[in-house]
Amino acid sequence: MAAEILNEYIFGDMRVRYLTDREEGQTGLMILPADMPLPEQMSINGKLESLVQLKLTGDIYDEAYAMGNSMRNGETVRRLRYVSQDHIEIQGVHTVDTVLRDDRGYQVTHHLKWKEGTPYVRISCTFKNQSKDDCTLEMMESFSLGNLSPYMEGDGAECLKLHRLRSVWSAEGRHESIAIEDLQLEPAWDPHAVRCERFGQAGSMPVNKFFPFAVVEDRKNHVFWGVQIAHHASWQMEVYRKDDGLGLSGGLADRELGHWMKRIEAGGQFHTPEAILTAAHTESFDIVTGRLVQAALEGMEHVPETELDLPIIFNEYCTTWGEPSHENILNILESIKGKGFRYFVIDCGWYREQGVPWDVSMGDYEVSKELFPEGLESTVQAIKDAGMIPGIWFEIETVGNAARAYQMEEHLLHKDGKPLTSYFRRFWDMKDPWVRDHLTDKVIGTLKKYGFGYMKIDYNETIGIGCDGAESPGEGLRQNMEASLSFMEKVKQEVPGIVLENCSSGGHRLEPGLMSRTSMASFSDAHECEEIPIIAANLHRVIHPRQSQIWAVIRKSDSVKRIVYSVANTFLGRMCISGDVTELSGSQWEFIEAGMEFYREIVPIIKEGQSYRYGPGVRSTRHPQGWQALLRIGKNGGAYAVIHTFAGELPESIELELPEGCPEEIACVYSDIQVEIHIQDGRLRYCPKENFRAAAVELV
Repeated sequence: MAAEILNEYIFGDMRVRYLTDREEGQTGLMILPADMPLPEQMSINGKLESLVQLKLTGDIYDEAYAMGNSMRNGETVRRLRYVSQDHIEIQGVHTVDTVLRDDRGYQVTHHLKWKEGTPYVRISCTFKNQSKDDCTLEMMESFSLGNLSPYMEGDGAECLKLHRLRSVWSAEGRHESIAIEDLQLEPAWDPHAVRCERFGQAGSMPVNKFFPFAVVEDRKNHVFWGVQIAHHASWQMEVYRKDDGLGLSGGLADRELGHWMKRIEAGGQFHTPEAILTAAHTESFDIVTGRLVQAALEGMEHVPETELDLPIIFNEYCTTWGEPSHENILNILESIKGKGFRYFVIDCGWYREQGVPWDVSMGDYEVSKELFPEGLESTVQAIKDAGMIPGIWFEIETVGNAARAYQMEEHLLHKDGKPLTSYFRRFWDMKDPWVRDHLTDKVIGTLKKYGFGYMKIDYNETIGIGCDGAESPGEGLRQNMEASLSFMEKVKQEVPGIVLENCSSGGHRLEPGLMSRTSMASFSDAHECEEIPIIAANLHRVIHPRQSQIWAVIRKSDSVKRIVYSVANTFLGRMCISGDVTELSGSQWEFIEAGMEFYREIVPIIKEGQSYRYGPGVRSTRHPQGWQALLRIGKNGGAYAVIHTFAGELPESIELELPEGCPEEIACVYSDIQVEIHIQDGRLRYCPKENFRAAAVELV
């Protein structure tokens, strides 16, 4: 089928091409590597896919077994016609707005933004009801790409793959690479039946099962298309096919996956979350994910000044296990002061009543008289006197069944008219003005009263499909989570310079929207596990390492070998120390402090660089075999590599082929023994001596 170019823009190393099919009346979008142009008069595989995907209730679905499978390409999309396109540039930010409208008065504006110097674009859509009657959306996605891959004839048999990242508690970011054929997304002998792989999650933990991330790879031509969705509630991705062209779209989870419907009054409008997209001509999956992750740097332009050198954190959770007290905090401070820690975080339990566990008593947030008989003032002052910024833990949005707040049902979320309860947690209705005032007093008031400069925001349960209070459970969920974001912004406004840590049972909220509003995130709850480096390296593909807080929990029984293994993990992101720090020997501290010094040396490379993972795939995260290496090359020079061995048989020599431009002079090595690391002919060679050992090397 022939398609005409409507408009085309070169944004950095990407070609953004808008297409029109005058016969069908559709408007499409392609994002292509600029170094791989396509002909002006082009024949695309299959029908031209619309650049927007939405569905109104009552409109006809796509044909051929679509219902329950996908809401794409139904009557709502087919009736839209191109109206106009505007391109404006303001202070280096380019915006392309494409307006579509149907004869009923429904209008959709497709927004594409590109900031000069960045390797990605941001896409969102706005629906306007310009008719005389109310209507109801039951699906509206943020982006849609079609006709993949345009570089191949036909259906590109055995040349297309889907990459996605699975995620479960304490095992986040598992890379899954699947041939399109294995997903049964080959077209049939007749382009009739809809095939769709729709995946995502329903709930308030956006990284629960999958990350909001997808990459389609054309293996024949070495082209990747990648996307992340910036939304911290229910979301979906769709890999769709009916003919030779493959479609990729995503955004809010629809009525079928996310129980979402949204009523739009006459004259009203709705705006989708943002999607971040890129296209790259490369043979490296790590390159395309590195391009997406760079979007986080825009959110880092206004971080608190104290964050500029990625300082080291001490968190007492794995020291006290939810039993912080004035006395034990003083003991910890005596052991760690003067060692280079910037933040000292008082974790959960500071509010608990005697005999009541910390994880069922959050919500009231009265300082524990048992743990802090004189209040928090003297404890916080001791932290400041030791030269550190005091931090504190809150689980803002939930309440435990031992808290008085648990009984305040009129201020909690409901489902089917009953308080929404998950085992021993309930959820504040974050839209409720009373709740906002209560949290302003308890959370912001505490931060101000004691002078905390750091807040760890935890979140340890998911709301699920949604709640009462809106036209659908999914819309109730979306509105509640938007109100949560609004409160976090209020914290930043009322406590200038506050450092916010995004935690959700570790890594359940590692999505671009929330990450752009916080300084860093807990990478996982895998605090003391051998699999930490596996998870930490996985996360380089979805969050920026400068935001990935990785824990080294040191025990008094740890050998030096184990200490180095743990400390080296933190080189894969932000360094955080916890554990038996009051009982460590001088030799144990010697290796910890050597690791802290190594970390400070590589901070500029963590802040800006490109990561590459090496090694065989790890089948079992809990019982890893083989080895792994992560190389990160700094934007302004320098590089470092972190190598971990696991169980099983090891090779005689581990070799890393260094990418072009990687420095090759060894500046220093961090390990528990003298190790053999050499660079020759563009290859770094490391001779592993033992299982579960780590070594790190800085290159200049």
